[in-house]
Amino acid sequence: MFQVQGKDPSVDITQDVVEESEDERFDDMPDAAPPIELPPCDLSKLEEISELFNNVLPSPIRREKLSVAIETENYIKKLIDLFHMCEDLDNIDGLHHLYDIFKSIFLLNKNALFEIMFADDIIFDVVGILEYDSSLSQPARHREYLQNTSRFKEVIPITNTELRNKIHQTYRVQYIQDVILPTPSVFEENILSTLSSFIFFNKVEIVTMIQEDEKFLNSLFTQLTDDETDDEKRRELVLFLKEFCTFSQTLQPQNRDSFFKTLSNLGILSAIEIILGLDDEQMKTAAIDIFSYIVEFSPSMVREFILLEGQSQDDEDLLINLVIEQMINDTDPELKRKRCLKSSRQPLNHLLVSRWELGGAMQLMAIIRLLIDPENMLATANKTEKTEFLSFFYKHSMHVLTAPLFANTTDNKPSKDDYQTAQLLSLIMELLSFCVEHHTYHIKNYIISKDLLRRVLVLLKSQHAFLALCALRFMRKIIGLKEEFYNRYITKGNLFQPVVDAFNANGDRYNLLNSAMIEMFEFVKMEDIRSLCTNIAENHIKDLENVNYVNTFKSLKHRYEQQQDRIREKSATESMPSILRNSRFRRDERALDEEEDMYFNQDDDLDDGESIVPMGDILKNKLDPDFDQISRFIENKRAKEQSELTKDCPIKLHNKTSAISINIKSSSPVSSPGSPKSPGSPTSPKSPGSPGRTSSGITSNTGISPSEEKSVVTRKPGLIGGLVDYPDEDSDEDEEEEEESEVTAPSSKRPRLAT
Repeated sequence: MFQVQGKDPSVDITQDVVEESEDERFDDMPDAAPPIELPPCDLSKLEEISELFNNVLPSPIRREKLSVAIETENYIKKLIDLFHMCEDLDNIDGLHHLYDIFKSIFLLNKNALFEIMFADDIIFDVVGILEYDSSLSQPARHREYLQNTSRFKEVIPITNTELRNKIHQTYRVQYIQDVILPTPSVFEENILSTLSSFIFFNKVEIVTMIQEDEKFLNSLFTQLTDDETDDEKRRELVLFLKEFCTFSQTLQPQNRDSFFKTLSNLGILSAIEIILGLDDEQMKTAAIDIFSYIVEFSPSMVREFILLEGQSQDDEDLLINLVIEQMINDTDPELKRKRCLKSSRQPLNHLLVSRWELGGAMQLMAIIRLLIDPENMLATANKTEKTEFLSFFYKHSMHVLTAPLFANTTDNKPSKDDYQTAQLLSLIMELLSFCVEHHTYHIKNYIISKDLLRRVLVLLKSQHAFLALCALRFMRKIIGLKEEFYNRYITKGNLFQPVVDAFNANGDRYNLLNSAMIEMFEFVKMEDIRSLCTNIAENHIKDLENVNYVNTFKSLKHRYEQQQDRIREKSATESMPSILRNSRFRRDERALDEEEDMYFNQDDDLDDGESIVPMGDILKNKLDPDFDQISRFIENKRAKEQSELTKDCPIKLHNKTSAISINIKSSSPVSSPGSPKSPGSPTSPKSPGSPGRTSSGITSNTGISPSEEKSVVTRKPGLIGGLVDYPDEDSDEDEEEEEESEVTAPSSKRPRLAT
């Protein structure tokens, strides 16, 4: 009924567009496009060839066909011959066309073509063609640089010809990619991906061939660690080793593991230890780069080496201590040159240069953090690396790391407060904060024994805000652990005082330092760390209670007052008799409010068919335990009085043995003496010959008539009817009046007490 616009309804085959890439369509139809016929390789055809190559690039199918045609017809060598002709004839237009042609060949992104162009007999001609860029006024001189300026230094003679040629080829191709070819735009990043892969696999082959040459590596490390090797030679060896390790990053993980194990067996860590002890900054920088590669790949291997050398060397000669000292004494190799750039007319330059000065120290800090990180430490059945290495580090190296901190905080303010010192101390503080977060008893014992937190808080007085924030972050890490051991250390040492002083010194400035300190106090309040809350409220609240732009300190004071109220109530409760503690002592108002809320919430949740429990039952359940105790006391006293009256009675018992049993049932409800079914009441019928039950629960089989028994056994209706009347509070006159009225006239019936 409906016809799609632009579609012939008589056509059976659908014309819908299928979402697939052009490469997929080419794979499905390999013969869809005819082969490309290349023009004759002649000077007069260079412009035609350039246009053909440029027009083919947008189509993946045609690019593939063109690549096959170039490789089959050996077209690159023919173009090289034309290049020599144009250069001999100074044919600039022809050279410009050749540049465009070879640029298009690079953009074909085919490895087979790269293999042809980068051969030893052709690569310099390709570089020469790429010198004639039409956008340049003068041709570049890339061949002159590669052949004359750059020189290949064989630090150690390479006897393997294949290895030497591979190194030369990789360097030249890398130069073409980085220098000669134009920088690709964002949309062209993946166009030369095959060229990057070509360089990548070349580096893998170089590393593999060097690793397999044992003679070469042995000679390298022998000269590197030899005391007789001069500094220039050692510098070249170190730079070669750095480049070698850089190439190793291209290896697969399993091959890289074998690579670093080979270097470790040859003594690379000992060589780094020697280099760090020298005064050559260039060699030190290269050694640090090599060391970082090793630590990033296998920190356990480095830790094992440190533990082994610790058994035979002094602390100052340990590798890890040399690394720490290098971080502390770090100076940029080009620091003098950078300082020459400073001028009064370039104030921003001074700031930028200053922030570059400790780049090496930051790299070393990251290396140390990797070494002391327990997350990458191994734990096996026979060996616990974490325990061994951390114990070693805190015993032999921690004092080296914290030495600048202790030296700069001997007084109440930092002795040196320049930017470089502040940046160094901030790096040390970052490491210490990392230790607090990831280590346990090691850093805890060190903080307490050295009173480290007190020294750190001196840095709150630094003029550099980032250093003060580092000190505050260190304390925040400690408080965040919520360990009472740390809390007692803080309260006993009154270590909140430097923070409060810094807060008041900051004044009303709304900055990061102000927010960080408020957040720390807010954390103490929200986590209800009672020892710290008490310490702040008792010692520092007067300095903080006037802060009105946040409610943190008022809430903290209120929480402290509530805590003190609970303590006083608890002590008052413990001082009361146990019989009155639960039911008669007035509880906290908040507890009553919570109970009322629960009661009303339960009422809201009741279904229509459910009954509401009376408040009397609730009170009864709460008071029954106390009333049971009182009832037992009353019943015992009554039974004692009745037994004494029976004993003193002059009635003759006819020499019959009588048994009197006293049954006191305190768990049953106490009946009213006037109830119709109450045993022993005046109106309850009794047969003359049957045993009678008195009102107190005394069963008698003495044979005494009820009238005689009534005159002997008396009862106190007041004791039975009143649940909370205490017998010791009744006067003798009241007892006599009640007994007299009981004998003369029976009491009237009273309704049963409500339960």
